[in-house]
Amino acid sequence: MAAFPATLTHLEGRHHMTSRMAGRILVTALLVSPLAARAQTGAGFPFLEATVAQLQAQMASGHLTSEHLTRAYIDRIHSLDSTGPGVNSVIELNPDAIVMARHADALRRQGKVLGPLHGIPVLLKDNIDTGDQMQTSAGSFALVGMPAPKDSTVAANLRAGGAVILGKTTLSEWANFRSFESISGWSGRGGQTHNPYGIDRNACGSSSGSGAAASANFATVSLGSETDGSIVCPGNANGVVALKPTVGLVSRAGVVPISHTQDTVGPHARTVADAAATLGVIQSRTFDGRDPATGDVPLGWRGRFTRPTNIPTDYTQFLDPNGLKGARIGITRAGLSGFTNVTTPAPVTAAIEAAFKALSDAGATVIDLDKAGFSFTPANGEFGVLLYDFKNDLAKYFATRVGVPVAGGTLQTAIDFNNAHADVEMPFFNQDIFDLANSLNTTDPNAPQDPGLFCSAAAGTPCSYNIALNLDQAAGVSMDKALSMFNLDAVVSATDNPAWATDLVYGDHFIFGTSSLAAGPGYPIIQMPAGEVFGVPLGISFFGTAFSEPKLIKLASGYEAATHARAHNLPTFAATVPFDHIKGPLQQSAGGGAATGTATQSGASAVAATPAEGAAAAPAAAVATPAQSMSAKVRKVLHHL
Repeated sequence: MAAFPATLTHLEGRHHMTSRMAGRILVTALLVSPLAARAQTGAGFPFLEATVAQLQAQMASGHLTSEHLTRAYIDRIHSLDSTGPGVNSVIELNPDAIVMARHADALRRQGKVLGPLHGIPVLLKDNIDTGDQMQTSAGSFALVGMPAPKDSTVAANLRAGGAVILGKTTLSEWANFRSFESISGWSGRGGQTHNPYGIDRNACGSSSGSGAAASANFATVSLGSETDGSIVCPGNANGVVALKPTVGLVSRAGVVPISHTQDTVGPHARTVADAAATLGVIQSRTFDGRDPATGDVPLGWRGRFTRPTNIPTDYTQFLDPNGLKGARIGITRAGLSGFTNVTTPAPVTAAIEAAFKALSDAGATVIDLDKAGFSFTPANGEFGVLLYDFKNDLAKYFATRVGVPVAGGTLQTAIDFNNAHADVEMPFFNQDIFDLANSLNTTDPNAPQDPGLFCSAAAGTPCSYNIALNLDQAAGVSMDKALSMFNLDAVVSATDNPAWATDLVYGDHFIFGTSSLAAGPGYPIIQMPAGEVFGVPLGISFFGTAFSEPKLIKLASGYEAATHARAHNLPTFAATVPFDHIKGPLQQSAGGGAATGTATQSGASAVAATPAEGAAAAPAAAVATPAQSMSAKVRKVLHHL
C-alpha cells in the first residue's frame, strides 16, 4: 500500500485543508486567466444559456474562439461559484484548460473539427479519472495525492472529440454511499454544494456539483454519475436536463465505483440537444476493453435480449419538436407518497399534475397506469447488491491508484483513513454504510446473506447476492411489461420532490423519488425541467427499456419544445428561495434586507432577457404509494447515489 502523501500525513483540521484547496483554486485561476475581469451575472454574461449548436456556429464563423469561451466560463466560476453567492459547484479548475482550448482553436483553423463538442468546455464530476494535473478524489482526502495515472474512458473520449476539460465538480463524498445520514453535496474535500436557485437550497444527489454547474452556466455541459438517482435528482433540483444512460452504454472504466451492476455516467445540460450531443461523444458503442458492461446488456435484459448492433453515433438526429405528437405515455404516481410519514405538499402535487397535463397538451395519449391497476415490481434486492458490489469494486479501483492514502487498499483502508482523520472527513455524519458493506462475506455470490438487506420483499427467508440480482432484474421485466402491455413509448413520473433547504444537522429531506424504477435493472432515464414550486424547480422523468435513448430523446425534446419550462424559471442566485413574502414589518419599513442581492437581481433580469433554446415545461405532479417493504432509511438512501 502506498504511503500517505506528505500533504496528508498531518491533517491539521478542516480549516487548514479548506484554505489550502481554496488557495490552489486561486492559483489555478491566476494561471488560467490572469487578466480577466470578474464575470457579470445574469444578462451581462455573453454566453448565458448558450447551446452547443449556437457556440459551434459562432466558432465556425470565426466570431468566437474556444479560448475566449473557456476564459469566460472561468471568470463566471470565480464570480459566482467560488466567490459571490458561492454556489461551490466546482472543486478544481484544470490548469491545462486554456492549452486545450488553444489546441482546439488551432485544429479548427486547419479545418479539423473532431466532433460536436470540439472546443466546448465540459466539467466532470470529481469521481471521473483524468490523467492530468487534477485530482480524482470522490470528495475524500483518502484519494488526494498523485492524480489518476490515466484518463477514464469517458475523459479519453472527450479529449478525442476535441472537448475542453474545464475542471471537476463537487459531489457527495463517495457518491453518497458512506452513511445513512449523509448530506447531498457535502464532502470533506469539497465542502457543501449549493443550489443556484437559492443558495440555502440543496443541489441534490451525489452529482450535485454537476447539476448546479450546468444550471448556473459555469460550462456548456457537465458530467455526473448515477447508481440510483444521482444524475436525475440534481437535474430536478437545479432545473436542467439530466440524461442517465443505459448501464453499459457509457464506460465506467476509471470512475470511482459503487456498483458495476448499476453505475453509469451521463450529462447535465440546459437543453435536450446538448445532452444528446454529449452522449454521442462519451458513449462506448463497442467494447472498450476496460469495462465488461460495454460489451454486454444491463441486468434487466440479462438472459432475455442481446446488445444492439446498431447503437447510434449521433443522438441529435432524434431531436423532434413534435416528438410527443401521437406518442403513448404511461404515467405513474407510484412512489410519490414518500419514503417517510411526511405528506407531499399540495403545491407540489398540483405542479406534478400540471406537468402530466402538458404531455397530452403536446399531443400525447396519456394512460394512467395506476388507475389501470398496473403495479411496478420494485428492485427489492438493490441495497444488498450495492453493498456487495461496493466492497469488491472499490478495492479493484484502489488497485489502479498510486500515491494516495488508499492506493492498493480495500474498503477497510478507507474506513481506517476516515477514523484517523475524522475531524475533516466525519464532522457531520459517520460511515455506517461503509461498515455495513465491509462486514459482508463477498467471496461467494450464493452465500446466505441478511434477508433484510438482500431480499427486502421476503424478509426472514434465505437470500444471497445472486437471488438479489434476480429480484432486481424483475424490476426491469416489470418496466418492459408496462411498455408492451399498454403499447407505450415511455413511462413518465415526477423525478423527485423540489430541493429542500440544506441542513447539516438533520441531513437530507427526501420525500419521494422515482429513479429506482430504472436503477436496479440498469435502464435509462431522461429528467426534464417541468415546472416550479415557489421558484424551486421540479421535473419529470421519461423511463424506457435498455438502449431506448433515441426514443426518450425524441419524447423529451418534444416536451421541451412544448413547454420551455427552464426558460420560464432561470436561476437567480438568491440567498434563499422563496424570497418574497418573508420580510417582517421592520424590514419592510427599513427597505432592507430580504434574501436577494445584486447577483439575484442580475440573474432575474437575465430571465426576461434570455429565451432558452428549448426547455421543458408545465408544472409537475402527484401522489401514490408503491408497496416497498424495505425500510424508509434504505429507501431514502437509494435515491441520491
